[in-house]
Amino acid sequence: MLGYIEAVLTEFSIAYPLQVAEVVEGDSLLASSLWVNVALAGVAALLFTYMGLSVRGERSRLIWVVALFIPLVSISSYLGLLSGLTIGTLEMPAGHPLDEVISQWGRYLTWSLSTPLILGALGWLARVDKADMVAVIGADIGMCLTGLAAAQTTASIELRWAFYLVSCAFFIAVLYALLVTWPQDAQAAGTSEIFDTLRLLTVVLWLGYPIVWAVGVEGLALIESVGTTSWLYSGLDIFAKYVFAFLLLRWVANNQQVVESGTVAE
Repeated sequence: MLGYIEAVLTEFSIAYPLQVAEVVEGDSLLASSLWVNVALAGVAALLFTYMGLSVRGERSRLIWVVALFIPLVSISSYLGLLSGLTIGTLEMPAGHPLDEVISQWGRYLTWSLSTPLILGALGWLARVDKADMVAVIGADIGMCLTGLAAAQTTASIELRWAFYLVSCAFFIAVLYALLVTWPQDAQAAGTSEIFDTLRLLTVVLWLGYPIVWAVGVEGLALIESVGTTSWLYSGLDIFAKYVFAFLLLRWVANNQQVVESGTVAE
């Protein structure tokens, strides 16, 4: 009996991702939103590796390593989605506009890794106090995981939105640091010029994620196409990750003295 159950579970574990992968391949809009990011993440990883060849200082190299892992994590994430490993179908609770949706839950796991890397890079750039950085990154991870809970909860529509609101509360804590406290540290560190640019880019783009969730298939389903929803997420990822990391690394490579000393070069 146990052998039979094990065989059934093994068959399901193999067949289910393959079945979902076929769904992804059958939706050209959805598939293209994933493949484009695999390609761009690969190009970004190679470019960032090359850009890091001229980086020498310890803090500068730390920022470079963190930025390099942003596209590397993304490659793994998008391949997981394409394979069907981190994507699945969910029956929605009563009150949701759709009966069933394709949930790209792997995105939330990726964000729980990539967004702390982004915040870590900003924190080291601004020479933020370690305790403050840990607190903000902790809030960020909480934001991602409660977002995952909101997307995966099927018990009731109210619980989905409750998790969504908790995720937004964590996000407000992150925004407060980026907009209020960390800019002061960046000013003292002599990196406010690039920090302000990256902060604006990050805040504007990150605000897009909860908006897409709310209007996309997981929320109000004002956009009922999973492919369109996926493209909106992918577009945000392209600028919030690869463009962000490129601008950061280009500045760090050209201003290593400032990064290492914490003062503006004369």
